[in-house]
Formats: sequence, C-alpha cells, structure tokens
Amino acid sequence: MFGKKKQISTIDKDQLELIENAQKRIRQKKRLYIHFVIFLIGAVFLILANTVLGIGKDFTIAGVNWFVYAILAWLILFLYHFINVFITNKFMGKDWEKQQLDKLVNQQEARIDKLKQSFLKEETKMAQTQAYNEAKTEQRAIEKKKGNELTIIVAAGEDNAIGKDNDLIWHLSDDLKRFKSLTSGHHIIMGRKTFESFPKPLPNRTHIVITRQKGYEVPSGVIVVNSLHDAIDAARNDKQPFIIGGGEIYKQSIKFADKLEITRVHASFEDADTFFPEIDSTTWKEVKRTTHDADEKHAYAFSFITYLRK
Repeated sequence: MFGKKKQISTIDKDQLELIENAQKRIRQKKRLYIHFVIFLIGAVFLILANTVLGIGKDFTIAGVNWFVYAILAWLILFLYHFINVFITNKFMGKDWEKQQLDKLVNQQEARIDKLKQSFLKEETKMAQTQAYNEAKTEQRAIEKKKGNELTIIVAAGEDNAIGKDNDLIWHLSDDLKRFKSLTSGHHIIMGRKTFESFPKPLPNRTHIVITRQKGYEVPSGVIVVNSLHDAIDAARNDKQPFIIGGGEIYKQSIKFADKLEITRVHASFEDADTFFPEIDSTTWKEVKRTTHDADEKHAYAFSFITYLRK
C-alpha cells in the first residue's frame, strides 16, 4: 500500500513538472507574439509619425534618420526574444540540461569506479600483507614456543617418493635401525594415516597424532592434537622431537624444522603416491653424508644425509 502511494506521488510530481514547464513555454511564446505585434504597430507608427506628420524629420544621427535606429533597436530586441524562445530553449532547454547532467553523472560514476578499482587493489595488497604477517607471526610463535631442535626424519627416493597406499615402497634394514636409534626416547609427530600404518605404537617413544577427526580413539599414552602448532607445543619439553610423516605433515613442517635426517634411496619409484617436498639448497645445508651400496639385505643403494637450516 505504501509503495503504491509513493509511486503515485512520484508520478504526480513528474506530471506537475511537465505541466509547469509547458505553461512556462506558453508564456514565453505569448510574450514573443505580443512583442511582435507591438513591434509591427510601433514600426508603422514611427514611419507614419516621421513621414506623414513630420515628427523628428530633421533629427538625424550620422546622416540617418533617428526612427531607423529606433526600428533597428526594436528589431534587435525582438530577434533576441525570438532566439531565446525558439533556439536557445531548444538547444539549452530541459533536454540539453538533462544531457549535460547525464554526462556529468557518467563522468562521476567513471571516477568512482576507478577509485573503487584502486581501493580494491590496495585492499588486496593489504590483505596479502596481512596474511603474510600472520603467517610470519605464527611461524615466530611456533619457533619461540618449541624451544628445541625440530627434526624431520624420512626415507625418500631420488624423485622424492616416500610411499604408496600408506606404506613404504622398500624395506631397508639399516634405515629402520637408524630410525629407531635416532627417535628412541623422543616425541614423534605424525598424521593419522601414518599412525594407523603401525601395527601398534612404537616402543620407547611418545606418539603425537595430528587429526581433525573428533573423538579419535587411540591407545593410552598417545597424544591427539588438531594441528601442527599444537603438536609442537605438546612436544615442547623434548629437546629433539621428530616429524615422521606423512606427506602433508612433511609439507607443513619443513617450514619450521631445524634439521633434516634424510635416507636418500638411490632409485626412482613411478608407482608412488606420496612424496617429500623438494629440499631448497638456499635454505638447507648438507653437513653429513654416509653412503651404502645395495647388498643381500638392501635392494637399493642409499645414503644417510643430514641437513641443517642455514
């Protein structure tokens, strides 16, 4: 109901404006016609007064009779009125004003759109900067909180393959012994799938499992957390906690790790489905390497390599 009233009110206002404009034009034309009639009558009167009655016959300006100037002045006034009504009003009337207004509005809208685009670009830059700062803040918080030497331990092929179907692709006896020797007595941080690949929790190690599953059930002594940040916090009292997998956990943790213990298997494995991140030589420095050839206990040659963050 209120919407209809508003619409009717708007229509009435527009119609009233048109009516007023039409009435104004009628008055202008009416004045022009009156002006024209008076001009004709006045011109005839001046001619008769001068030629028949002899009024002002001897009064001239630059040799031209005065009534000629009077008629010319009157004619100029008439022409001005005519131009104002029929020409100026046509080219600079309501339609012209509307065109100019639309032109100015379009220019302003273009400027506003340009400002919006500029603002969006600045806002995007600010958002990117904010995200970067938040990531750096989180990284510093993790580094400050852990207060230890976070170590990644992994066995990876030349193509960085580390497993298939949640299991190792190879069985290297010396690699398993090294893994046990390095991680015994420490916290080992892993994803849920890596934990589930064990027949049972590994002895003499504190297991920290990262999972988003609510109510995830684990044996007594196993710690369940929801993020890498919480896992590092849970291992804060260990001087050297280890990240042991899987692929996504390696990808997240390599940004925070202090040390890499890599078993580099000198072969490529095309059927692998899980990979270790590329080791950036500008970030990591190799400090130790021990190479083992293939033998009756080891199907592949491999090297134990230790990297420290530069």
